[in-house]
Amino acid sequence: MLTQGDVVQLDLGAPSGSEAGLRRPAVVVSAERILRGDPNVIQVVPLTRTIRDSGTEILIEPDELNGLSAACAAQCQHSRSVATARVQRRIGNVGPVVLRQLRSILAVILDT
Repeated sequence: MLTQGDVVQLDLGAPSGSEAGLRRPAVVVSAERILRGDPNVIQVVPLTRTIRDSGTEILIEPDELNGLSAACAAQCQHSRSVATARVQRRIGNVGPVVLRQLRSILAVILDT
């Protein structure tokens, strides 16, 4: 079962325009109560190794818990719903501090 903050490997398919696409890691940001229901669609924030100075991205350094092999930027501006069938494997978990940062930026983007 997936949990909040999980880093998963996804196949997002061919991107259109500036969308995040292809095979890449992403962070699961769906609410825990949704994840407990074994959904067939989840909300994720894609990760990229391209580091930009952007107020909508968070730098995530690799560590033992998140399982990343290089520093990545969480692209909150590219958050999206994906079918759980796109999840190829779980890599690790970003932990509560990074998850709070992601949700804070998502709240600004969504004006909530």
